[in-house]
Amino acid sequence: MILTTTNTIEDFKIIEYRGIVSGTAVNLQKMKMTFNMQKYYAGVSESISEVKEQALKQLQENAEKMNANAVVGIKVDIELTTSNYVAVAVTGTAVNIIKR
Repeated sequence: MILTTTNTIEDFKIIEYRGIVSGTAVNLQKMKMTFNMQKYYAGVSESISEVKEQALKQLQENAEKMNANAVVGIKVDIELTTSNYVAVAVTGTAVNIIKR
């Protein structure tokens, strides 16, 4: 399955639009506060990457349930809550594509 933030995929033609698809994820373990800002930012970055991958995986699974073989126009929203949880929501358009 192809996942992209663009609205088209080079060398492919969109033959059917299946609908809007989404995926969300929140890190389950609260990030630890530290007095070392470098470690704090490294922890935030790592947590965002992990949660984003989980959200994209859920997006892909939801698109597969719609019998799509690609998702275009993906938008990623990342939120760091006041209680130091990372939440990621991804949305896009599930489509069927064929090679030109």
